[in-house]
Amino acid sequence: MAKQNSGYFDEQTLRFLAELERNNTRDWFNENKPRYEAEVLDRSLAFIQAMQAPLEKISAHFQAVPKRMGGSLMRVYRDTRFGKDKTPYKTNIGIQFRHELAKDVHAPGFYLHIDPQRVFVGAGMWRPAAPALAKIRARIADQPDDWTKARDNPAFRRQFELGGESLVRPPRGYASNHPLLTDLRRKDFIAVSELTHAQVLEPRFLRQVAALFKTAAPFMTFLCRSMDLRF
Repeated sequence: MAKQNSGYFDEQTLRFLAELERNNTRDWFNENKPRYEAEVLDRSLAFIQAMQAPLEKISAHFQAVPKRMGGSLMRVYRDTRFGKDKTPYKTNIGIQFRHELAKDVHAPGFYLHIDPQRVFVGAGMWRPAAPALAKIRARIADQPDDWTKARDNPAFRRQFELGGESLVRPPRGYASNHPLLTDLRRKDFIAVSELTHAQVLEPRFLRQVAALFKTAAPFMTFLCRSMDLRF
């Protein structure tokens, strides 16, 4: 029997994700569903519940909702209708702590991702809709000092890297020589901090994730204010 650690995830969690990646079929998943529930689902929900108090200290307006469906844990079932990849299940744990007024994954949120190859913490807005993207760009242009202060915060820069996709050309209404053109061209406003699988297994993993969320607070504050949301 595998030795149980005192954290929220253990080697069995990681082993299940790796096995699902190799056996991504409905028959295999249905046969191993009790394992999924014990080794992934229940552990993820416990992690989400434990994050409620640390998240409250960072912002009262982001929620940790430990529900099997419709909460902070993203569903394991993939939407295969439009993509070429027809495998039925996601092979990662995805946990998003969204703003209280959020409607979907494109809203401001803190994020934890665990898969067989990669572990990372994210913060920001992934693929915001055009009106939201326009608001962020407008605030960057109107409040450049606030933006650069959040983007270049020393603790934030040490831990996080801005990522996502960008436009090739300047967005409409912005000059090609704008001093913040690199940021204005962004289609995603997400910051990522890479972690390791060894860290996932540590009892202090939740504290490490919460500390990273706190480090990203100035960046998240800027995005929330762009959306006229409270942080």
